[in-house]
Amino acid sequence: MNSDPKKIDGTIFGLNAEKGRWIMVFLGMVINICLGSIYAWSVFVEPLTDHFFLELGIEVTANEVLLPFSVFLAAFAITMPLAGRYIDEWGPRKATIIGGLLTGSGWLLASTVQSVEMLYLVYGLVGGTGVGIAYGVPVAVSARWFPDRRGTAVGMTVLGFGFSAFISANAAGYLIPLIGVMDTFRFFGIVFLIVITLSALPLKFPPAGWLPIGYAVQDSRADHLSEYTRSDMVRTSTFYGLWICYFIGCLAGLMAISIAQPVGTQLAGVTSALATTMVGVFAIFNGGGRPVFGWLTDRLLPGRAALFSFLLIAAASFMIWIFPSPLTYVVAFSILWGCLGGWLAIAPTATAHYFGIYDYPRCYGVVFLAYGGGAIAGPQLAGFIKVSTGEYIGVFPYVILLAIAGAIVAYFLLRPVNAKR
Repeated sequence: MNSDPKKIDGTIFGLNAEKGRWIMVFLGMVINICLGSIYAWSVFVEPLTDHFFLELGIEVTANEVLLPFSVFLAAFAITMPLAGRYIDEWGPRKATIIGGLLTGSGWLLASTVQSVEMLYLVYGLVGGTGVGIAYGVPVAVSARWFPDRRGTAVGMTVLGFGFSAFISANAAGYLIPLIGVMDTFRFFGIVFLIVITLSALPLKFPPAGWLPIGYAVQDSRADHLSEYTRSDMVRTSTFYGLWICYFIGCLAGLMAISIAQPVGTQLAGVTSALATTMVGVFAIFNGGGRPVFGWLTDRLLPGRAALFSFLLIAAASFMIWIFPSPLTYVVAFSILWGCLGGWLAIAPTATAHYFGIYDYPRCYGVVFLAYGGGAIAGPQLAGFIKVSTGEYIGVFPYVILLAIAGAIVAYFLLRPVNAKR
């Protein structure tokens, strides 16, 4: 069954919805550039350690400085399913502004802390909660405006989240020596408050019943012909397969992101300045992995895209584990960051692909808890291995085993679900 959008008012900024809907993707990308600045955390690790010791007389361990990263991502992931139900109730504009205010406030408050524990609270909890509220909105908006190219549109929307570290890592690398690490937190907070609020104002969902010209609801590539509620979804084996795969993909990727800078200096032998620069370069792959894997998910379907991702994760981890060098460091971490970005496109696309968009914000919110699990386990596992062994090389055999397990789960469980209205 086709629907002619000319019969339903779906204009955006006066443009026909077929063209104007790309503005929603662009706005979502800008919002995600602000939200994704957490991925530049490794650039803050050494300056924060020095600040606490030199300015406050507090000595902190690697685990303690990585913990705000984990708390932020955990709060982000836990808030997602709780906020999902309010996206329709509040509307995309209001939900994004609320999330943006909390995100910016988290960064601003971080500039005032006098202890690492306060950093967990104001940066990790407040900032992470804000991102959890705002993050799902652009994804839901793109998924509804693009039923015909859902993977591509969602991938481009979340591209900003991954690409953010390229901007924020380089900005932080410039600002921290110039104005100090705490004033850098303050600068970022002010910018995020302004940019997220302005970008949220035009956001809206398509009118009820709107579909692109020529789009057939019963697309031949679809694995389902019906819509699932959240309670229906969690009763399927496909949901558990997707959750486990998402957890493993995020665990591996977030471990890589949290230790990218110190691995470069301590394991691969590159200079601190170059390792900081490479964090920004890796962010390009993290951002680029999202539309690439979104496109692959549209073409190959989620199960095959997941298998391909796990193959790349295992190969990259093996490379840096067996042949550590500046070259393998660059190649392996580019792949690992790219695959994490890929999972931020595979998982939301797969959720809509298997379970529909009727209850999408709440469904993807539950799936997204896997990201939170990876956020907690990944950096802490990396920190534990570093403390136990004195180096990060032992991280990568674990990642290889996890990737193999993920591939097995994807092969057997990422399957079409039975049609259910």
